[in-house]
Amino acid sequence: MLRSIKQLYGKALGTAEGDIGRVKDFYFNDQHWVVRYVIAETGSWLSGRLVLVSPHAFGNFHQDGDSLLVNLSRKQIENGPAIDSHKPVSRQYEEEYYRYYGWPVYWDGSGMWGVGGAPSNYLMPSEEEIGGTDHHRDDPRLRSTQALNGYHIQTSEGEVIGHVSDFMMDDKSWVIRHLVVETGHWFSGKEIAISPKQIDRISYEESKVFVKITRQTMLEAPEYHIRPLDAAYQDTRDFD
Repeated sequence: MLRSIKQLYGKALGTAEGDIGRVKDFYFNDQHWVVRYVIAETGSWLSGRLVLVSPHAFGNFHQDGDSLLVNLSRKQIENGPAIDSHKPVSRQYEEEYYRYYGWPVYWDGSGMWGVGGAPSNYLMPSEEEIGGTDHHRDDPRLRSTQALNGYHIQTSEGEVIGHVSDFMMDDKSWVIRHLVVETGHWFSGKEIAISPKQIDRISYEESKVFVKITRQTMLEAPEYHIRPLDAAYQDTRDFD
C-alpha cells in the first residue's frame, strides 16, 4: 500500500508504554529511493530530542488510530545513540545504531535490505527497480524529505515547471515509488506523479530536481489524487 509521506508528518509514534514522539522527517537514500529512517521528535519526556527510528521497528507498519506503532520501549530509545541534527548521518553512526538495536545492517550483501532481510515480508524488487545494489559502504547518501520538499522540477528542455510537493512510499518495502509534483501556477496547476526512474539528478546547491521528461509530457500527465490517510490506497498505475 502506498502512503503519502506528507500525511505522516506529525503522526504520533506509539509503543506499549504510550507515545514516544511524533514524526518529524524521513531520511531516504537518494540512489535507491528507499526510506532508511523516520526522524522522531520525542517531546517533553526527552526534552525534544530527535531520534532515528529504523523501518525494522515498524514491522508491518500498523496504524492504531492516529498513531503508528513501533516495537521499541522508551528505555531503548532513551539509551540509544544520540544524533546531531546539524550533521549528516555517517556510516560510523549507523554501525553503532544497528549494533545497539541488534538489527541486521542493510549495507552488507545484495538487495535493498542486505543479507538480513527486509523490515516486513514483501516481494523483493529487482536490481533494476532500485538502481543496483551498491550501498556506498562509507556514505549512506541519506537525504531529508522535508528538505527536498519544494525543490523545483526542471524538464529535459531546461524549463522549470513545478516543484516537489509529496512522496508516495510503499509501506512494505519502504521504497519511494513516486514523487508528487505540483505543476503550473496556484490557480491553474495540478499534481502529477513522477517515478524516481525518470529523475536524471538532484542539485542540492540549486534546489532542483532534473528529470528526463519533457514539458509536454508533464502537462499531459494525468492528475494524481492523494487519498486520505485512513483510506485504503492500493495504487497500481504506472508512471514510468
